[in-house]
Amino acid sequence: MPTEFQKAVYKVVLKIFKGKTLSYKEVAKRAGRPKAFRAVGNIMANHNIKGLPCHRVIKSDGAIGGFRGGFKDSKIKEMILKKEGVDI
Repeated sequence: MPTEFQKAVYKVVLKIFKGKTLSYKEVAKRAGRPKAFRAVGNIMANHNIKGLPCHRVIKSDGAIGGFRGGFKDSKIKEMILKKEGVDI
């Protein structure tokens, strides 16, 4: 069962439009816990919600960050973001 913070994070991430991104830090802030950006990363890495656009959550410095299974999957994340029109 997801925690209230997890639910808040999911709500924020579901509102990220195609072609847009938010940082882990910004997601944490919008979810009500501005210092919990590492927790947001863990939530994104371990969710099982089909259709959650977790690939749209990136690092504050503009780097794409991780995507589930490591380097290979990070390349997939980059490819998806480029396809959606995100300037990487």
